[in-house]
Amino acid sequence: MTERSSSELAQVSYHRIYADSRGDSHFDIVTVRQTLAQAAPPAAPFYVSGDGPASKYRFYTFEPGWVGELHPAPTRQFLALLSGAVEMETTDGTVRRLEPGDLVLLEDTSGKGHVTRNTGSGFCTFFVVPVPSD
Repeated sequence: MTERSSSELAQVSYHRIYADSRGDSHFDIVTVRQTLAQAAPPAAPFYVSGDGPASKYRFYTFEPGWVGELHPAPTRQFLALLSGAVEMETTDGTVRRLEPGDLVLLEDTSGKGHVTRNTGSGFCTFFVVPVPSD
């Protein structure tokens, strides 16, 4: 197992899909900084980020071979892949393969959208948290 430095532990990165002014979608990587905090006493300190707004959650499960043709996101939402294998493609041609543990913020609620494919041999499941616009 590779040791990680405290600066690596103090940040979390996720994929982001957004639409530009022409309606084309693109990927980005967002990094969220965390600080060591006594956040749940008497538990030992751990790394914590700032709060973000959220009030509900849902699960998406796609059958083997499922393809979500080019579509905008139904709402701004975080997707955390729990199981399976997925690839997402933006209109600029970028394809990202996601594995369990990967996190994506979908912000392309307008424009052409993105394509999602279940590329695994079984079902894939996302934990989804709709989030308000910034």
